[in-house]
Amino acid sequence: MGTQHTYRVIVRGTWDELTDASRAALLAEVEEHGLAQMKFTPEGTLTYDRALKHFSLRYVVVSDAEDGEEMAGALAEEQAETMLRERGHGFRDLRSSVTDMDTMKINRKPSRR
Repeated sequence: MGTQHTYRVIVRGTWDELTDASRAALLAEVEEHGLAQMKFTPEGTLTYDRALKHFSLRYVVVSDAEDGEEMAGALAEEQAETMLRERGHGFRDLRSSVTDMDTMKINRKPSRR
């Protein structure tokens, strides 16, 4: 087993062919899935708005560094698909963006003296 890296993955998608029951369930919980709830977690955090057009899920994925960002994105998208299907929500056009937290460069402003 190689070195483990921690990735932050945002999976974005579009709601598609939502049933009346699915739409009602999402709208009933919309306040719990707004901008204030955006955080990266291993199980994923779902965010969307009342328009029910687009959504995003934020994941923390830990995997072998040699597998790279592409694998972290694929793992997160798979988790997203599973979660959305289990809840009965229609979706399409999943895409992910990945940040490797172990190689991310932090630019600090020089202190003023």
